[in-house]
Amino acid sequence: MKALIWTLRVVLFLLLLVLAARNGTSVTLRFLFDASWQLPLSFVILIFFAAGAAFGVIVAGASLVRSRRELIRARRDAAERRAKQA
Repeated sequence: MKALIWTLRVVLFLLLLVLAARNGTSVTLRFLFDASWQLPLSFVILIFFAAGAAFGVIVAGASLVRSRRELIRARRDAAERRAKQA
């Protein structure tokens, strides 16, 4: 199973490497106040992919923290109920 996973990782890496090599032309990113950057297209794609992944991790982390708080509160309530019954 580990060999299959590593094979898939290598194939995915090679596909992304080919994508980056084929999209090496420069693009201009224009910002406010006439500011602009010229970057390779593959770098721009990488930046936006990383930003989206970071946003997804932050959103998932916030949901995880909220769920853990609810679990702690539920365990505390259950312990209090057991203590009252005893």
